[in-house]
Amino acid sequence: MVNSEYSEAETKNRLALALDVDDLVAGVRLARELQPYFGVLKIGLELYSAAGPEVIGTFQQMGYKIFLDLKLHDIPNTVHRAARVLGSLGVNYLTLHTAGGSEMVSAGVEGLLEGARNAGIGDPVALGVTILTSDSTSNEELMQDRILIAKDSGCRGLVCSAHDLHLVNKTAQDLITVVPGIRPSGVDSHDQKKVATPAQAINDGASVLVVGRAVTQAEDPIQASRGIHKELEHL
Repeated sequence: MVNSEYSEAETKNRLALALDVDDLVAGVRLARELQPYFGVLKIGLELYSAAGPEVIGTFQQMGYKIFLDLKLHDIPNTVHRAARVLGSLGVNYLTLHTAGGSEMVSAGVEGLLEGARNAGIGDPVALGVTILTSDSTSNEELMQDRILIAKDSGCRGLVCSAHDLHLVNKTAQDLITVVPGIRPSGVDSHDQKKVATPAQAINDGASVLVVGRAVTQAEDPIQASRGIHKELEHL
């Protein structure tokens, strides 16, 4: 559970703003507007494809921790080399898809750390992506396998739905858990099948909550962000 004495800054660092847009100007506007409420910024495939690696520095200069969500999944050598480049850019979190298997994920972790250390910066966190929150299937055996791939391959965290946190708590309590599919009560779930409110996810053990359309597509994004902070303050 959230400690009632958590400061506003600590709450911010548990909230990641998902900029799932393909327009850098729109992304920068949202990031500036919502910076008082989010300490982490998630750059996904859309924005990275639209703006390239330079987008990372743009949001670093604004003071955000960078969560680069590219879900790398290829042969081990390719993933290693790509992760090494991304590590040198100073990302704080990078996703590797555990569907690629232990050898691939291990290669990605090694490349990420190598790139960061070659650049003389702190060690980033490799996050193993388990099962997407848009996937409505519930396969505990597959989920368990992917948790173990992340853990045994050197990932310091993983991405999972709030519905799967109980499995992580059983076998990988030491891993950071990053949870997408966050929807405050009454907010449309869109294409997400496994959703949870901010309070539910934190109470179930989430470390970082990823919040996107529930805020970015709200009539009043600032008010929506304040509502999430208020919900967490009451835990």
